[in-house]
Amino acid sequence: MYERILVPTDGSDVAENAVDHAMDLARRYDATVHALYVVDVDAMEVSLGTEQIDRLRAGRFNEMDEVRERAEAATGYIAEAGDEFGVDVVEHVASGVPHRVVAKYAGNHDIDLVVMGSHGRSGVRRALLGSVTERVLRSTHVPVLVVDVQPDDG
Repeated sequence: MYERILVPTDGSDVAENAVDHAMDLARRYDATVHALYVVDVDAMEVSLGTEQIDRLRAGRFNEMDEVRERAEAATGYIAEAGDEFGVDVVEHVASGVPHRVVAKYAGNHDIDLVVMGSHGRSGVRRALLGSVTERVLRSTHVPVLVVDVQPDDG
């Protein structure tokens, strides 16, 4: 049923919460997990100069240590989980508008299921920008499993 499962991540706790669900499904169906980190160029434009934005848009993340490290940590978390579950993981970093990149990646890589956290941002900023998860749901015809953070029982 599932051969390729996409896990978009921003490195947040909510995104990481979705990883166990994706790994469990991947192990059951002998699927490959694709870990995707999207550098949101529009969100970064305010704080970066033109030259740095041009680097991001060109996909030259290796020239920007902080961005590269954040991306590697986010997809690396998923790769480590894959090792623990015995699941193959493909790591990918891209730049652009997150929901569009996720939908395009899903279409271009024949993804069977997207597993993602319910939100990455919180508060006013999330309300103003809109939920990436909600936009992914509207942007793709691939099934999407949305995993929410469960409050601690303690």
